[in-house]
Amino acid sequence: MKSVKLVLGTKNGADIIRIDYKSDTTLRKHLLKLPVLQQDLLDGTFYLENSSNNLNLIFNHLRKIGCYVDYSEVRQKKKGLPKNKKPFSLPPLGPKQQRNLHSFSKWLMEKRLSPNTVNTYVEVSGFFVRYAILKKSKIYSKALVESFNYDFIVNEGKSISYQNQCINGIKKYFLFKNIAMEALDLVRPKKEKKLPVVLSKEEIRSIIEETHNLKHRTLLSLIYSGGLRIGEAINLKVTDIDSDRMLVHIKGGKGKKDRYTLLSHSFLETLRTYYRQYKPSKYLFEGQRSEKYSTSSAQWVLKKAVFKAGIKKGVTLHTLRHSFATHLLENGTDIRYIQELLGHSSPKTTMIYTHVTENSFKNISSPFDDL
Repeated sequence: MKSVKLVLGTKNGADIIRIDYKSDTTLRKHLLKLPVLQQDLLDGTFYLENSSNNLNLIFNHLRKIGCYVDYSEVRQKKKGLPKNKKPFSLPPLGPKQQRNLHSFSKWLMEKRLSPNTVNTYVEVSGFFVRYAILKKSKIYSKALVESFNYDFIVNEGKSISYQNQCINGIKKYFLFKNIAMEALDLVRPKKEKKLPVVLSKEEIRSIIEETHNLKHRTLLSLIYSGGLRIGEAINLKVTDIDSDRMLVHIKGGKGKKDRYTLLSHSFLETLRTYYRQYKPSKYLFEGQRSEKYSTSSAQWVLKKAVFKAGIKKGVTLHTLRHSFATHLLENGTDIRYIQELLGHSSPKTTMIYTHVTENSFKNISSPFDDL
């Protein structure tokens, strides 16, 4: 398993993240596909600006090739951390543990879990194994898991979502190792109920207008116009576009479910222009050096467009999907149809959009108006 460590540093007075790894041609070629990455002319190392968005970009980019990413130094450095408190540090994995995690990865893939889930479970299990090394514990007990949960997750201020991922991953790892599960009665914390960020139609329009590259504009327009997840968009094949019925066929979406979503009449002309210019052969969006366009490249495209449009909200590719659903609801579309278009298993998931629509509040006046 290829291994990379992300190290904090500075360059020209700016905080950066350096990519530390043993010389590997395949890994170097893969790193070069990431647009935000820069190379130091003096020592040849790769680096990028230290930000949460860039950290996600490099992490997701490396996970595509099954690379183990040690980013504990970056994630654990907190602003405002007391000077006498050092970031939590875990020892490295030995060759035996790395081989074991590689076997765990293959075992998870055989269970037909998604690549993202496999990578996440392997990563969090790797952190747990390193914690066991730190504690010099050869027995993976409930007490060790609870101690890891407190020291590495709760005490370090990591999110509830991340804590749940760790619990899920460790449980799978215990199953892989044939360790008794009965005693591992871990309670998952309740997730925070946060409302999704939603853009107005004017903000969506400004993002698309600021995206001048035809391929990039087509990709962002498709995600919004059909409410697609980014993974669904980059996995679309040319044959999945049904212009006769004005539908997009999503195959193997989340939960391995197929569905149809809308193909916008206004968007169709843009799509046809894109097809004539780029002539994709298999996948609708193809990379320069790869069969499919990458998620990290799409994220970078959106980030630049949002910056140029002057939008200050925390916008991600999934925000376009949230906005699609909210705008449909505001236009009076039945929530059951929206559920089908989004591919939600339960209407409860779709109901969250009722809390962010303008229609929910526009007929309600504040009591202050009656003073």
